[in-house]
Amino acid sequence: MSKKIKLLEKLNEIEKKYNDLTKKLSDPETLADSRKYQKYAKAHSEVSDIARKIGEYKDVLRNIEEAKALMKEEPDEEMRNYLDSELQEAERCREKLEEELKETMITKDPSDEKNVIVEIRAGAGGNEASLFAGEIYRMYSRNAEQLGWTTQILSSSPSDLGGFKEIIFEIEGKGAYGHFKYESGVHRVQRVPVTESGGRIHTSTMTVAVLPEVEDVEVEINLNDLRIDIFRSGGPGGQSVNTTDSAVRITHLPTGIVSSCQEERSQLQNRERAMKILRARLHDKLLEEQRTEIAESRKSQVGTGDRSERIRTYNFPQGRVTDHRIGLTLYNLDSVMEGNIEEIVEALTIADRAEKLSKVSN
Repeated sequence: MSKKIKLLEKLNEIEKKYNDLTKKLSDPETLADSRKYQKYAKAHSEVSDIARKIGEYKDVLRNIEEAKALMKEEPDEEMRNYLDSELQEAERCREKLEEELKETMITKDPSDEKNVIVEIRAGAGGNEASLFAGEIYRMYSRNAEQLGWTTQILSSSPSDLGGFKEIIFEIEGKGAYGHFKYESGVHRVQRVPVTESGGRIHTSTMTVAVLPEVEDVEVEINLNDLRIDIFRSGGPGGQSVNTTDSAVRITHLPTGIVSSCQEERSQLQNRERAMKILRARLHDKLLEEQRTEIAESRKSQVGTGDRSERIRTYNFPQGRVTDHRIGLTLYNLDSVMEGNIEEIVEALTIADRAEKLSKVSN
């Protein structure tokens, strides 16, 4: 089967999806259900541009076939030359549209434009892993600040010597999830810990999970499925944080997923933040169940924090940072740790785009 036929098959599938969504939007049952209408309208909007381009592409294909047929039947040489020039122009247009369609057909994650929730957890390495987790949090928050985005801690468990055993935070900004989504995985640091008197290089790890913020309309949560516990905040905080029952822990009984927050003095604020984390985790679990590829990818990325499951290494003695997924090595570690990660993000984005394009072309 030729590549052109395969491309047409994919285009026909998209066109059929677009037509189906158009019908659903005018269905009285859909119009009567605002939640369902929002869902279909969003999907319709996502495929409308490519549906228009598919129409242009099919028009060009028809023009090519018509020009070829006319050339066979036309006895006048001057007219055949004219048709030939028209045919060549149509072929150039076809090639251009095919490239544009391939790029458009790269599945755009509808979550890319959303705010992002990042979960960082210390892995192997004890206190050093916790210190490193704190530095990675600082790296991300500085990068977000450079981009004009805001960072807000949703939940944290500080370690005794500094850093965090776990920290969950939100970065608010258009495109935040698309920017940070490739950070999911195990990060490894190689350096001499501040607690090491013998000057030996230690290896520690921490894990990063990156989740898009999820709206209420995207994940339905039955309040009867929740167990909400209120308790006294435990970590360092303001004068009333540790003296009032303001911390909130929410358990989603059907899945066993738990989220908690004790950062704020207000029980209501902690509850809102805990619900935000819960929605993101439930959405992530839904994706894992629906798409096997994503499930396998995320498990291999996030893993357990073991040294062998790494996606990136930060080597301080050599001033080197290496992303193992794409074989990228940079010797500007100090700059990277100050939040200057654009070169890494761009390289990962390009590699992902190239991989998706190759699948479309095959």
